[in-house]
Amino acid sequence: MSVETIASHIESFAQYAESAPLLILLFIFLFMAVESSFIPFPSEVVMIPAGFLLFRYPLPTGIHWLDFLIVVIAGLAGSLLGAYVNYYLAAWLGKPFLRKYGKYVLLSEKALDRADEIFLKYGDMVTFVCRLLPAIRQIISIPAGLAGMDLKRFSFFTGLGAGIWSAILVAIGYFLGYSVGEMTYLEMVQRGKQMLHDHFIWVILGLVVIVGVHMAITKLIMKSDKTKTETECAE
Repeated sequence: MSVETIASHIESFAQYAESAPLLILLFIFLFMAVESSFIPFPSEVVMIPAGFLLFRYPLPTGIHWLDFLIVVIAGLAGSLLGAYVNYYLAAWLGKPFLRKYGKYVLLSEKALDRADEIFLKYGDMVTFVCRLLPAIRQIISIPAGLAGMDLKRFSFFTGLGAGIWSAILVAIGYFLGYSVGEMTYLEMVQRGKQMLHDHFIWVILGLVVIVGVHMAITKLIMKSDKTKTETECAE
């Protein structure tokens, strides 16, 4: 499915943003629940358009920060639901079952082993850190379920990471809505593709810097948590 096709579908949802805002919030909740489970579905496709539509069609509260918070909470709640699905399925089915049959729901042994390795190496706080990382963010709940991680800690770390991630994406969409004037979402996407094409080298360099900084910060957080865990065990 092309970017333009996705953007055109989002445009079709826009007609409900003003007349039925609760329906839009329900869509956000459901799609983020799907995204947070083992079904591959990018959250950027949900939350950035949500922020864009929020700028164009504010919620009935009339309070901008409250509108923003409501949309973020809808995304956060959906993410938690999807994470709970993974957590409880993993705890119920067990690792041998997931390794054998996970491939039928696009959950490869390699992905499972990678998530398990990260969780065992860095401890349960990794459920927070990985919520801010692509590819691994959906399936980190599985080793948490397999390890029987405390549900309160799982909920806190997962909710914190999912909330921050949702807020970042909604803020990006809101800023885009503010920046592009009267453009539709489809027109904005088309213009964005052209800009990426025209400034490809700078875009790549920028992404390399962002990814590098993100990885460095993530490594420091994980290292700090690992050291803390080892100290507690030694005591």
